[in-house]
Amino acid sequence: MKFNLIDRIESVSDTRLVGFKYVSLAEEYLADHFPSFPVLPGVLMLEAITQAAGWLMHRNRQFSRSLAVLKEARNVKYGNFVAPGNCLRFEVDAVKISEEGGSFKATATVNDATAVSARLELAYKNVSSVDKELAEIDRKLIAHNRSRWALLNISEENTHGSVPR
Repeated sequence: MKFNLIDRIESVSDTRLVGFKYVSLAEEYLADHFPSFPVLPGVLMLEAITQAAGWLMHRNRQFSRSLAVLKEARNVKYGNFVAPGNCLRFEVDAVKISEEGGSFKATATVNDATAVSARLELAYKNVSSVDKELAEIDRKLIAHNRSRWALLNISEENTHGSVPR
């Protein structure tokens, strides 16, 4: 994943994740989108809520698989722009989670106004499901995902409240 679009997780439970993306003028994609009116691209807003749903999936399934990937995005609706200096706050709720994937309802806001909302379907799988010889890659990806999760300052004591900065 080229862009990590979650800067902080405020709270997480088995069925809900609330987090933030702080938009800075230093972010490379803003130079082209748009040069005279830089805003967070809509596709990256969608990616941010997809990443949040993926983390909720990993946490819920105890990191049992290496990949949480977007299978389908439905009812995607865009609202307000997210300019540098703004904070995108997202809330992702699990509708259904299984071993094979899950469905989620997600909303992201900026200044209390909707920036994007969507229904997401994620697939939860291992790369070794395609080729058994890739099992070592799954092991490495799961370890990498666990270490990235730790960088978001998630600890079980703070899973229902504010996460220390």
